[in-house]
Amino acid sequence: MKNLKQEIDHRRTFAIISHPDAGKTTLTEKFLLFGGAIQTAGAVKSNKIKKTATSDFMEIERQRGISVATSVMTFHYGGKLINILDTPGHKDFAEDTYRTLSAVDSVILVVDAAKGVEEQTRRLMEVCRMRDTPVIIFINKLDREGRDPYDLLEELSSMLNIEVRPLSWPIGKGGTFKGVYNLYGRTLNLFEADKQKVSENLLSIDDLSDARIDTFLGRQADQLREDVELIDEVYGEFDELPYLQGKLAPVFFGSALNNFGIKEMLDTFVRISPTPLPRPTDKGPIAPDDKDFSGFVFKIHANLDPRHRDRIAFVRVCSGKFERNKFFHHVRTGKKVRFSNPYTFFADSKEVLDEAWPGDVIGLYDTGNFKIGDSFTEGKDLNFQGIPEFSPEIFKELINDDPMRSKQLEKGIHQLTDEGVAQLFTQQPGNRVMVGVVGELQFDVIKYRLEHEYKAACHFTPMNIYKACWMTYTSEAKLHEFIQYRSKYIVKDKDDNYVFLADSKWTLDMAREKYPEITFHFNSEFKRAEV
Repeated sequence: MKNLKQEIDHRRTFAIISHPDAGKTTLTEKFLLFGGAIQTAGAVKSNKIKKTATSDFMEIERQRGISVATSVMTFHYGGKLINILDTPGHKDFAEDTYRTLSAVDSVILVVDAAKGVEEQTRRLMEVCRMRDTPVIIFINKLDREGRDPYDLLEELSSMLNIEVRPLSWPIGKGGTFKGVYNLYGRTLNLFEADKQKVSENLLSIDDLSDARIDTFLGRQADQLREDVELIDEVYGEFDELPYLQGKLAPVFFGSALNNFGIKEMLDTFVRISPTPLPRPTDKGPIAPDDKDFSGFVFKIHANLDPRHRDRIAFVRVCSGKFERNKFFHHVRTGKKVRFSNPYTFFADSKEVLDEAWPGDVIGLYDTGNFKIGDSFTEGKDLNFQGIPEFSPEIFKELINDDPMRSKQLEKGIHQLTDEGVAQLFTQQPGNRVMVGVVGELQFDVIKYRLEHEYKAACHFTPMNIYKACWMTYTSEAKLHEFIQYRSKYIVKDKDDNYVFLADSKWTLDMAREKYPEITFHFNSEFKRAEV
């Protein structure tokens, strides 16, 4: 019989995050390669045909070469079961990434050695810092010309507001890149440019005076000795506790494309990364070793398999044991639910599982009953917290280009907005449909998926909207008066809540002044978060 504590200790659940093009999805694939989950890296160019990355399974991702959906993958490495969530790098899909961070226990942040800290890097790190999430930093693309490693460390510390401690060190960069020295394990890994194989050119070094270093590195041997001495003097010994508290970020260097410098990081990650952690709820924190099952939906994805038009709710197991065909309590609806075909994932493939434990991410088939943030328990009425929602920044009206496909369009826009990358509003009379998003690219993705997955032709027309404001009130009469007064700008969200689409800050300020009985909120979770 499996032991709950042993299963918790056996698991690691983390996300890989980065600015676009830093090499995040490539690194994800190389983890799978090291774990034996795949035999050939998807980023390899073969016969001038670029194979698509394993974790980029949506057709639009293949066409554009970007990740726009969070992929969930599981593999074994170093005696641990590792759940890895590869997130969108593009800022227009930041909401998906932010929600994913609520479902993991640690993070690996990928930084381009030539570009250093970029805009999205800072935003993502701010979310990690809010939760004190443990972070490991991987500085990528050392096989190309890039910034000085010391300058990068200084920039990471100052711009990301976190202490850093290098645990591997590059020997040269670009054309002079010879390998990395593992400061944590005291091994030297000599660089081989091979995108498909796992590099095993390791040299165990107990003492940096070892003459073999000079044989392999030549003139760069003395520079390595100086760098290691300086690093040890400036940074001291690595302490795991500040890392686990989210105050210190270990830093590794390498080349994801060439499978280099990754093993050093992965071996260290398995040793120092946290086991599944407690999760905050409205009834206090829930510990993973609580014997009763609990979990929450952090993502919903429609048409994971376009052939079957399925809709999958991604659930993070927080405590206890999940069992197939067992009845659980759906807190929001108060209903009992049972799952006969729960899934575990490997990119776009999935397998039915019989049980899952804290830290695992499972997929539950959903006919439209679940929402992001929903909690499942063995009977307790509790709601998990810290699952962020954001006010839309861009608004457009959805126009149906084929009235004969109206039902397909309606079904499609409802299912896609359930995934959380966009918010849906309707206005009566006339049944006008409006969509609010964080970034412009989301409209392209929604339009593409409506056309290709639902065969519904449509286009979007821009709207001049400043903010979507949910409303709470102390006087129902005043609310109805305001709705009549501003009817042109009043819509309802998917949960039938009234929303005021303010066309300017001045309009909103005037509404606040004239109707003090109404509170306007910039967050769709307005019952818990105010402006």
